[in-house]
Amino acid sequence: MRVMLVDDHALFREGMASLLSAHDFMVVGMAGDGFEALEIVRQVKPDVILMDIYMPKCDGLLATRLIKAEMPQIIIVMLTASEEDEKLLEAIKIGACGYLFKKLQPKDLLELFSSIKQGESPLTPGMMQKVLMDFHGESELSEASAKPQARSELTPRQEAILSLVASGQTYRQVGETLRFSERTIKHEIKQILETLQLKNRSQAIAYAVSQGLTDPQTE
Repeated sequence: MRVMLVDDHALFREGMASLLSAHDFMVVGMAGDGFEALEIVRQVKPDVILMDIYMPKCDGLLATRLIKAEMPQIIIVMLTASEEDEKLLEAIKIGACGYLFKKLQPKDLLELFSSIKQGESPLTPGMMQKVLMDFHGESELSEASAKPQARSELTPRQEAILSLVASGQTYRQVGETLRFSERTIKHEIKQILETLQLKNRSQAIAYAVSQGLTDPQTE
């Protein structure tokens, strides 16, 4: 997995790069602000970006918008000092798949990062509830979830996949459970997002909870 680090503190970037490289993650690029990140992303095309929220010139929110607009397939994970940061929810709404705490111990950080590799979203139950509440508050999403036909537009396979993903299973685990390849599961998730007109996996999980496909406490 090709990883890029975006943070305005050089010491933090270098330390994170050394940690990830020592555990078989390939760090393909580093940047100190969002504009620089966009230029480098176009060159190195990483699989995952660890993105700081607060940076000069171009912060993590704007950088996420710019990068996802050009390369929506790239996974962006926000780096934060606190779950209470008001910008976290906004980051998830515009395409970030979750977040990691900067103060995590190296062992815990690596475990969370490995879960990202397996297709999981690093979201705590508390943040998942915030995403769900926002989901209901957004007029566009509320309209979609209120349509009787919205859920019926999903195939039985897609409902099963969405339910398992929302319950916390990785794409690989869902594939093993339903006896499909991980590639098939990823394709179906993409189709689910397009059908429901949602932006990312986190919103799909919130939708699943709102439709009674899973228990929000299982995430």
